[in-house]
Amino acid sequence: MTEDDFHRTSTQYRLWSFTPESLASIRATTNAAAADGVRAAFRSLKSGQNDGRTDRDDVDSDNEIECLTIEEEQKIVGAFASETMDLVDFCNYPTNVKATAVQYMKRFYLTNSPMTYHPKEIERTAVFLATKAEDSFHHVKSLAEKLDVSTEAILAPEFLLTQGLRFTFYVRHPFRGLEGGFMELRAYANGKGQGGPLLGKSAKVIREDMLQIDTLPRMAAKPKTTRDLIARIEGAHHESKQLLKTSALLSDAYFLYTPSQIWLSALMLIDEPLARFYVNTKISPESDIKVRLITVLQECGHLLRSSRTGQPDSEEKKELKRINKKLARCRNPQKMDLVCMNKAQKRDPSRNDGEGLDENVAKKRKLERAQSMKEGEDLFGPSIQKAG
Repeated sequence: MTEDDFHRTSTQYRLWSFTPESLASIRATTNAAAADGVRAAFRSLKSGQNDGRTDRDDVDSDNEIECLTIEEEQKIVGAFASETMDLVDFCNYPTNVKATAVQYMKRFYLTNSPMTYHPKEIERTAVFLATKAEDSFHHVKSLAEKLDVSTEAILAPEFLLTQGLRFTFYVRHPFRGLEGGFMELRAYANGKGQGGPLLGKSAKVIREDMLQIDTLPRMAAKPKTTRDLIARIEGAHHESKQLLKTSALLSDAYFLYTPSQIWLSALMLIDEPLARFYVNTKISPESDIKVRLITVLQECGHLLRSSRTGQPDSEEKKELKRINKKLARCRNPQKMDLVCMNKAQKRDPSRNDGEGLDENVAKKRKLERAQSMKEGEDLFGPSIQKAG
């Protein structure tokens, strides 16, 4: 099976792969639902104010609320996805944690809006959850200390985030495919590679073909030796990996393309002749599949090229400042404090004073444990008494 075959059996392909049209439709639905929820929440607060059930005097009419547009939501999510990357770097977590945390953010805000749950409150939890998913676990207290927040601020949105992720935590990244592809390119350069089954070329012939591929404008001369080829490959590897660590994470590439297509697109942006050579070692040059593949890689490459790569420039900062001010006025007032929401869900539902915690539930669980221990004793018999 190829890497793409494996990918198509994954939950990432079944649940998180879209066409551009379906992706746009989901975001439009999310935005409309969130705007309706915001207006309904303000109407509820306004009604409570009129009935004397709230002491808030800053409740605007829902008709006056200007909600975020789809484009504004995407800009704010993109900015916080970039901030999530900075957060991971600050904590000195590895690249796979960074990549997974960013994808958690993007997946969550595919069906949730910043107007409902502010990204600032979700990004910390996304990082914490990513450390667990990527086998780089750090205790929540350690992360809380680094970020100077309470552990409750990190843990409170955790179940909410897992729901938004549809309980799928594994993210297939293009990094493994990139490393495997460049291992093959190095082998070709050293005369040890093996072409695809349809090509029937020896390792020596493949190496000679590699020496004949076109050069790039920035190259002083065409590679003539193995050392020259390796230098070209290593340069392309470094730059391609940087694209995967920035543009690929911050764009919609993970939603629209497979991991193999993403890393090959990055290589094509950096060194197109080398990328075409690699494809030719796998697919016959006359194959219709190759034509379709190159078209897909060019489309993905255009997406990577047009994506943001890191910190916003001055114009983007100005625009983000405007959107943040607008977001402050149109946030759902019922969803602002996730810590209090989380505590409220743990309270005893039989008490309506809103203050008591679930003491009855704790007593019930204690009785259940005692009953379980008794049943275990009945099953295996009483403990053996020591002979006196």
